[in-house]
Amino acid sequence: MAATDPATPLLDQDGVRLTVDGATATVTLTNPAKRNAQSPALWRSLAEAGRLLPGFVRIAVIRGEGKSFSAGLDRQAFTPEGFEGEPSFVDMGKGPAEEMDAIIASYQEAFTWWRRSDLITIAAVQGHAIGAGFQLALACDLRVVAEDVQFAMRETSLGLVPDLTGTQPLVHLVGYARALEICATGRFVHAEEAERTGLANLVVPAEQLDAAVADLAAALLAAPRDAVVETKALLQGAVGRGLDEQRAAERAAQGRRLRDLVGQGD
Repeated sequence: MAATDPATPLLDQDGVRLTVDGATATVTLTNPAKRNAQSPALWRSLAEAGRLLPGFVRIAVIRGEGKSFSAGLDRQAFTPEGFEGEPSFVDMGKGPAEEMDAIIASYQEAFTWWRRSDLITIAAVQGHAIGAGFQLALACDLRVVAEDVQFAMRETSLGLVPDLTGTQPLVHLVGYARALEICATGRFVHAEEAERTGLANLVVPAEQLDAAVADLAAALLAAPRDAVVETKALLQGAVGRGLDEQRAAERAAQGRRLRDLVGQGD
């Protein structure tokens, strides 16, 4: 299938724009005036972006326009009325538990598809990445950050918890004790610490962020797709497997690769 015209968005609504250039898709948060603050409408658009990705896409990049990646949940969410046409926090807290669970699950869909084994996902992060913004960066496989990056998980200071799928990757990346301290204090994590603790794969000057992401994407595309997909799946499952299980998974994956290379694959 031919690549789409990168100048023509496949999606452009509610602060989210999706473009595709060859095997690389770029999802851009497009509300810099509000530091790309997030809302349920934006989350629906992010989930839709994942559904709209053409099958030939191998790399998905999330970035934010302006000085900040995303300052987190739009403050309107904390007003009694919330967002027009959306359940407010008050409504959710007073409603049935099953209904609240379903609402939050629908929000989480925007943060889940970035973990698909057939994609490698990259967050290009500058400025503030707070709360939901931090969790969106954590949803990706890799993070390239600008020197001015400021990560923070502020939910606990509001009496809430991080619930947009960010807790598991944060623990995997920095360990339980540091993850607890980051979340419970709500403090900022800057570039040097992010790189040292594994939150960031690469730190670059802000003006070099897009170029660094493009270089990384090109390097990732150099290997055959099926080998990368199998490798990602092996690594994703490694934490939950014992050594013998992981050895067996490696053997099975290598068997599939060898059969494919000699023309005997399914």
